[in-house]
Amino acid sequence: MNLRRQIAVTVAVVSFLVALTLGLLVHQASVRQHTEQARRSAEAALESLLAAYSGTGVVVGQTAAVEEAAAGASAAGLPEELRRLAVQGHEGSMFGPGPHGTAMWAAAGSGGKVFSVRVDYREDERAVAELDRTILLSATLAVAVTVLAGVFAADRISSRLRTAARTARTIARGDLAARIGPLGGPRDEVADLAAAVDSMSAVLRSRLAGEQRFTADVAHELRTPLTGLLTAAELLPPGRPTELVRDRVRFLCGLTEDLLEVSRLDARAEPADLSVLPLGPLLTGITSAGPPVRLRIDGDGLVTTDPRRLDRIVSNLLANAHRHGLPPVDVRVEGTTVSIRDHGPGYPDDVLRDGPQRFRTGARERGNGHGLGLTIAQGHAEAIGVELLLDNHPDGGAVAELRLPAGAHPGVEPPAGERVTGEQPTRVPPAAHR
Repeated sequence: MNLRRQIAVTVAVVSFLVALTLGLLVHQASVRQHTEQARRSAEAALESLLAAYSGTGVVVGQTAAVEEAAAGASAAGLPEELRRLAVQGHEGSMFGPGPHGTAMWAAAGSGGKVFSVRVDYREDERAVAELDRTILLSATLAVAVTVLAGVFAADRISSRLRTAARTARTIARGDLAARIGPLGGPRDEVADLAAAVDSMSAVLRSRLAGEQRFTADVAHELRTPLTGLLTAAELLPPGRPTELVRDRVRFLCGLTEDLLEVSRLDARAEPADLSVLPLGPLLTGITSAGPPVRLRIDGDGLVTTDPRRLDRIVSNLLANAHRHGLPPVDVRVEGTTVSIRDHGPGYPDDVLRDGPQRFRTGARERGNGHGLGLTIAQGHAEAIGVELLLDNHPDGGAVAELRLPAGAHPGVEPPAGERVTGEQPTRVPPAAHR
């Protein structure tokens, strides 16, 4: 149950309980009032009967009666309990049946006789019933109005919270420029929450921008001396130490270039150059330029992509598979989806759980490296709208899946055949194409 329904249900329950309590109190007060009024009327009529009978010996009034105390039962319909009280010489009153419904009886005993009067309670019962109907109608209307007001208030609160939640999710996806802003409501806890999230986002954006600038500045400042160092290393005399120096310098140069590329991706400095192209030929060209892979095309489709960025993504994934996995490396094109699988130990659990992290290469058995290859691939994928999914195959090996946005170009027909590069070529019959 969401917050809006919780508030609405709570308001409805509270309103119902309040209306029920007030209705019961008013009902009891009304019954008590009518009962006391009927009792006083009956007792006053009894006193008048006793005074008149003592003076004239005549019973006055159709609802008054005088009976012998020795009689076995009341001829006037007096309740037996009240008659026994009067026979004992006491005076009292109580409800009892009358000829037209409920009546208030009053009785007293004197000189071996029982004196009784009856006051009709039918009109009082009608008045109480009418009051109960009025209370029920008023309570129903009051609960309905209160619930509607509660739903309206809850909807405003829920709407403001949903707006804040949407913006928070946008920030979590990496858009630190998103802000909740004024929510159009009072300055309350929801507004304080929105202001706190906006403040947090601004601080994170500022710190992240500072880190990005620092990374870019460091990489830029390292590029020139590393280039000179690489040139100097090439002039060293041949030998094992020279090869080690050249290898480490090349590694540092590659790391510097990767850092610069990560900085450009973070800054979104380069817009994507999108075009609609068949996926099969793109993958054929990309995979043919590197180490051998097994490429299988099960019906390629048209995709909207940036060929240069897609080349960078696939090349990094293939380099990661060759460096950290085991051969053979399988590349499969199916519609607008590309999957790359090696046969090594697979991705570490933290990579599958948290995604690629900079300078984290995962488990030791995945090999050495600076951990930027997957980060760069993910950055380019986000830039061109490609969904990159990392997983481990049930039979072993790491699997990277690229889901590219489909494109539509009436002038381009997808190729009809299978393309294989590298070793162990595999052909798929035309019936397998989709």
